[in-house]
Amino acid sequence: MGNKIVTFTEEQLEDYQDCTFFTRKEILRVFKKFRELNPSIVPKSMTANEPMTVRLPLETVAKMAELKENPFRHRICQVFSRDGNGISFEDFLDIFSAFSEHAPRDIKVYYAFRIYDFDGDQFLGTGDLEQTLKLLTRDELAPDEVALVSVKVLEEADVDDDGKLSFGEFEHVITRSPDFLANFHIRI
Repeated sequence: MGNKIVTFTEEQLEDYQDCTFFTRKEILRVFKKFRELNPSIVPKSMTANEPMTVRLPLETVAKMAELKENPFRHRICQVFSRDGNGISFEDFLDIFSAFSEHAPRDIKVYYAFRIYDFDGDQFLGTGDLEQTLKLLTRDELAPDEVALVSVKVLEEADVDDDGKLSFGEFEHVITRSPDFLANFHIRI
């Protein structure tokens, strides 16, 4: 039979295939990336509940090559961390799945909304829009310019005039953006 290391059980691999947009080979490639971030914490074989319990610090994941240039890297890690204290393999797999080229637009829009909803109130208010703009422009706009752009976004997209964007209003705007799908992407 040889000395082949079993990374996951057959059942785990099937479950991961069912709840991601990946093949077995891609799941194992994502695991390799996860393990390479800190081989002293991540075992070669992750059976039982280790894919949920072995966690890497958010900062470690934010520094990986695929995220380190992304202005939302810290926010992405916060949104995908189930407990806010680290990234498990399953959280990590969710990141790559949501950002994969095979993920449908509605999944990408859902996570984009969550990433931009800094205060977690299920709306994008002025504060959320301002934080988003600061990250997108890497703080190159003056505070009054950030405020002006935020007001203009709300004027354009806030259909019900409640001073904030609901998920539906955000979805309507983002689906008209031709660059959205191309930019909401991480290649494995």
